[in-house]
Amino acid sequence: MAGEQKWDKVVRTTVWSAGAGCHGGCGAKLFVKDGKVMKVEGDEDHPWNQGRSCPRLLSLTQYMYHPDRVTYPLKRAGERGEGKWVRISWEEAFDTIVQRLTEIGDKYGRESVLFCQGTGRDIGGPISLLAYSYGSPNWVQFGLSGQSCYTPRLVAMFATMGDYAVADASQFLEKRYNDPQWTPPRCIIVWGQNPPPTCPDAFFGHWIVDCMKRGSQLIVVDPRVTWLASRGKYHLQIRPGTDGALALGMMNVIINEGLYDKDFVDKWTYGFDQLKERVQEYTPDNVAEITWIPKEDFIAAARFYATSKPAAIHWGMPIDMNPQATVVAQAISHLWCITGNVDIPGGNVIARPSHGVTAYPYSTAELERLYGQEFIKNILSRKIGASRYPMVRDFRHWAQPDLAVDQVLSGDPYPIKAAWIQTTNILGGQAADTRKHYEALKQLEFIVVVDLFHNPTSMAVADIFLPAATFAEKNSLRSWWTPLSALVKAVQVGECKSDWEINLELARRFNPKGVPWKDVKELFDSRLEVSGLTFDQLAEKGSWEMAREGHPSKPYRRYEKGLLRPDGKPGFSTSTGKLELWSKCYEGWGLDPLPYFEEPPESPVRTPELWEEYPLILVSGARSSVFFHSEHRMIPWLRELDPHPVVEINPQTARELNIEDGEWVYIESKRGQVKRKAKVTPIVPPWLVMAPHGWWLPETQGTEPYLFGIWDYNINQLIPTGCQSQSGYGGGAYKTMLCRITKIKEGRE
Repeated sequence: MAGEQKWDKVVRTTVWSAGAGCHGGCGAKLFVKDGKVMKVEGDEDHPWNQGRSCPRLLSLTQYMYHPDRVTYPLKRAGERGEGKWVRISWEEAFDTIVQRLTEIGDKYGRESVLFCQGTGRDIGGPISLLAYSYGSPNWVQFGLSGQSCYTPRLVAMFATMGDYAVADASQFLEKRYNDPQWTPPRCIIVWGQNPPPTCPDAFFGHWIVDCMKRGSQLIVVDPRVTWLASRGKYHLQIRPGTDGALALGMMNVIINEGLYDKDFVDKWTYGFDQLKERVQEYTPDNVAEITWIPKEDFIAAARFYATSKPAAIHWGMPIDMNPQATVVAQAISHLWCITGNVDIPGGNVIARPSHGVTAYPYSTAELERLYGQEFIKNILSRKIGASRYPMVRDFRHWAQPDLAVDQVLSGDPYPIKAAWIQTTNILGGQAADTRKHYEALKQLEFIVVVDLFHNPTSMAVADIFLPAATFAEKNSLRSWWTPLSALVKAVQVGECKSDWEINLELARRFNPKGVPWKDVKELFDSRLEVSGLTFDQLAEKGSWEMAREGHPSKPYRRYEKGLLRPDGKPGFSTSTGKLELWSKCYEGWGLDPLPYFEEPPESPVRTPELWEEYPLILVSGARSSVFFHSEHRMIPWLRELDPHPVVEINPQTARELNIEDGEWVYIESKRGQVKRKAKVTPIVPPWLVMAPHGWWLPETQGTEPYLFGIWDYNINQLIPTGCQSQSGYGGGAYKTMLCRITKIKEGRE
């Protein structure tokens, strides 16, 4: 065809941040000419996204080839914060890192080094490999108060089910909506999330819309009027931080009105009578008073959910940021348990890594096989938070982040002297109490940052900067939860390396006997062995394969077929073989085995005197369709669509404060103030304001003291640390702080 572009190759791959900015899973086609990616499209043959793609993916070429991108290793030349860097080779970078970390480990112990990660990118495998090969137990999401991102939900599901679950939108089936096995949910509760602007927790946001087109009706639990809330059958406009009370109140209605699945409960659950007794404390009148939701609304919603089988629940990070997040997530998961919406088409299906492949050793048993029993004992004895929180000790292997920053500052019970920072802009996006984390990082003797662009964290504290690859520039694996997928390298940009390449090389230098793989493909092939595929075979299939029928990672009703338990018997992978409404795990950790409600640390109820002074609830973190956390602020197409750090204010509140749309205001709390541009909108109630997180201005001065504007605009300065729940997980107060809004007088901005 005349004028048609001739490509050198078209690479089918799987999308995962960095670049597109997401938790990943979509299929994409990368069109390559003369060694450059020239165009990106969604892969119409991929069952995950079926050809659809987001603005972040479509702007990938602007991200990959941005003039400010760092494409070779750097070493700090001046003082920290001066912005003076010199180019070095990879060999010098690796030699310097090995020398400095070895010296620090020999002097203070290997536990004195933190290995800090954020979200996005395929980071869990490479960073845990490096941390454990070095010998540190302190792999941590540094700054993320309470580990308040998905982990509280994961542990609650594990303690209840022995597994994890996701809302079923046919994603485990290759034919998707046309597969006769699948039934659309009659009801979907979208709880604390706005899925369309993002791809959260291995879930493509528009699947909710796809289900709506096929008859699903929504209950939306959200204080804001999102697009989905405006189209839901019920919108429960909840007071932030009271989700646990709502779940318990809904169970009160469902149980007392006999709307639960009695046969399923009798056969497959443990502790129902105790749960029934507990929910009697949460009457509709009490719950309405706590949540600010009219009781007739949530009673009707509870009835609709319980009588709409199949029904599903899709949830988000506000659950993790509740005061007792692991308890709140436990209560919500009990809703699908008592209604029998477990591992059935259109319900909450059990989610296991596709084909049984894990990208890194997730369980203690796997860690023991790789590193030995002695190392596991060291992790449990030296990991920050393990001695204080049994749940932190036993579930996953992250250190507790609130205690970690305190320990950096205090040196108690042992000193922290260095940090490896990868996939996280700690000061610009992740850390609560930004100033506290800034002071802590400044105390460390040696810091390595692995990223793609300089950001407030790298400019403030990095000694070595290593340039990472986008998903288009690397090979990697994904098995979270389906399908089994490959990230297939299409091009090379500068000297950038993947996180896997960087960490494997350093892991081999620190622990040559324990790291046998000569390259990342050999490592991937070892992880893929249980699937019967090699990395190259998976790539040749178009980068993905669905799990086979009869495999434990393929729904449905696996608890009836003996596919969940190690002994092959019917039931669930728990100590009782049943869904534990009375949690034996929680009981063993010294926690209340039943769910309950607790007020947020600051609230109109718990701190009424503070409410008098700061009469608005501050919610941070609503997602943008063009940004991922603190990424993408420098990408022209995306910044044009979302140019300013804003705060959403209800028109009534704005009138009372004499604030007009577009004016600059201060958001003030007892911890300080930040600037935002007022966005006057009825989507927030009069008693709440919403400020997106992760704001920094890459076009402005990056050196000290400005650091790309974080001290003016970063909302996390108003969020405290130390609010973690009784379990150690959850409770980061990112969505429940009290504040006031004041107009910036002319000339002050």
